[in-house]
Amino acid sequence: MSSRVDPALRLESGSRTGLAESSGAREQLSSLRALVVVGMMMFRGAGLEEILRIATFSVPSLSSARAEAVHLVENDELQFSLIGTPRPPSPELTALGAREGAVPVPGAEWGWALPLSGLGRFRGYLVLGADAEPGEEELFLLRVLAEQAGSALTTAMLVEEQREQADELRRMGDRLAGVNARLNETVEDFERRTAVHETLNRVPATGDRAEGIVRAVHDLTRLPVVAEDRFGNVLAWAGPGRPKATRKVPARQRADVLGRAQRDGCPVRDRDRLTALAQPRDEVLGVLSLVDPGRTAGPHEVLALEQGATMLAMELAHRHGLAEVELRLRRDLVEDLITGTDEDGAVTRARTLGVDLHRPHRVIVARGRGGVSDEAVAQAVGQAARGLDAGSLLTRRSGSVILLANRPAGWGEEPRWAEIHAAVSRHLRSTAVAMGVGGECERPADYPRSWQQAERAVAIRERSRNPGGITAYEDLGLYRVLSDSDGDAEVDRFVREWLGALLDYDAQHHSEMVRTLSTYLDCGGNYDETAAGMSIHRSTLRYRLQRIREVSGFDLGDVDHRLNLHVATRAWNLIAAPH
Repeated sequence: MSSRVDPALRLESGSRTGLAESSGAREQLSSLRALVVVGMMMFRGAGLEEILRIATFSVPSLSSARAEAVHLVENDELQFSLIGTPRPPSPELTALGAREGAVPVPGAEWGWALPLSGLGRFRGYLVLGADAEPGEEELFLLRVLAEQAGSALTTAMLVEEQREQADELRRMGDRLAGVNARLNETVEDFERRTAVHETLNRVPATGDRAEGIVRAVHDLTRLPVVAEDRFGNVLAWAGPGRPKATRKVPARQRADVLGRAQRDGCPVRDRDRLTALAQPRDEVLGVLSLVDPGRTAGPHEVLALEQGATMLAMELAHRHGLAEVELRLRRDLVEDLITGTDEDGAVTRARTLGVDLHRPHRVIVARGRGGVSDEAVAQAVGQAARGLDAGSLLTRRSGSVILLANRPAGWGEEPRWAEIHAAVSRHLRSTAVAMGVGGECERPADYPRSWQQAERAVAIRERSRNPGGITAYEDLGLYRVLSDSDGDAEVDRFVREWLGALLDYDAQHHSEMVRTLSTYLDCGGNYDETAAGMSIHRSTLRYRLQRIREVSGFDLGDVDHRLNLHVATRAWNLIAAPH
């Protein structure tokens, strides 16, 4: 026992004086009656401390002895005394082994230990002390008191054990109820997850899977669902309330939502939407959102949204991968065609990409001007070609964008190349792009020639007075003759013969005599047009023309001189352009 028993109780017995004065028989009867009362008090639901206090306080009423110590058994060992001085059990007491017997008691002539036992269980010792050994009648009464106390202790301990067992059973019941509740929640969560997985797994593997995913999530949540790409473009919508005209969220607000979702690693709310990322790795490919203005979405809806976003991420990653592979295959095919490749292999490869090389194509070369990037030109050319149904084989090469274009069905017999340039300029939001169109290709072997022709055409367009436009090779006229690679050496000699002095003068003085002459002849000798084309004053033009006559030694008024000089400047424009 952990608490102390204060031996301060005294039995109130109005007959003690009478008992001392009565005869022996009456004294014994009164003592027995007192024992009955004491027993009733100890068994009347008293606790351990109360039982010990009643027993120890009753000892002087029954004998000349006094209670010196009470040692109870705990963990199979006698503990310190619960009354008087808290001293450990003596070796003599420990050696008794649940039997009564004499033990030393400090300050007493006689010491005796009575076992506290009941219902076959040993509970401890009641140690008595007296100035002289009590008689047999008193010892008898003390033994009965010890047996009553032992039985009462055993009963109280059994009651306490039963109470503790009942409390433990109640606690176990509460724990079991908690476990059952959690188990039910786990089962319900598993059933919900299973339902989500089964519903999403029923989305067809073919067709528009994004549409199937949003319909499945809508069926699971009963809320409108929208899938968007990384830029906010709607990929699919399921449920009521789809706006007729979708207005994109401002870029800064969208970036903030995506950033919060990445940091939190879970769906985030943005106004009337609960948004989850379609992010297979580190790159956000799109989002899946519940339209939930009433904020009714709970754990079940969030689970469906998260699982749907995972499937959408897989679908978008698949699309992204296919697009990259197809783009690479298209680029490789274009490269092989313009540089020369096996015809049968090229036709087969093109067929797998949905391109019919037996249909006439032309090579178109586009170059941006004024700081327009190759990437921007490539995107604009690709969008324009798709919009006009003019082909999809595209690549970038040495600062140029190369398109293998077929004639759109709506053009009829006459090609309308200006429409392609207009479409590119519209997507580029600028006309600062020069384009050249090569000759028609009937078979794969024709593509290298068409590419060279397109390169010559765009080079001439870039050096023209209006570089922002498109030029077809067949429209070059005299340039087609001058650009023949077999006559390059003769063309060079012809240019040196007629323009050599002016070219040397320009190189020495960093002037533009040859360009001025070319513009003057292209303008038919018109001073105003030439001055405007060169962005110079008429007097400056007049001075330059006089210097041209002096340096070259040719008469610009002579018809033959004028023709040869015009042809030479045209050839100079051609051979000065990069191949």
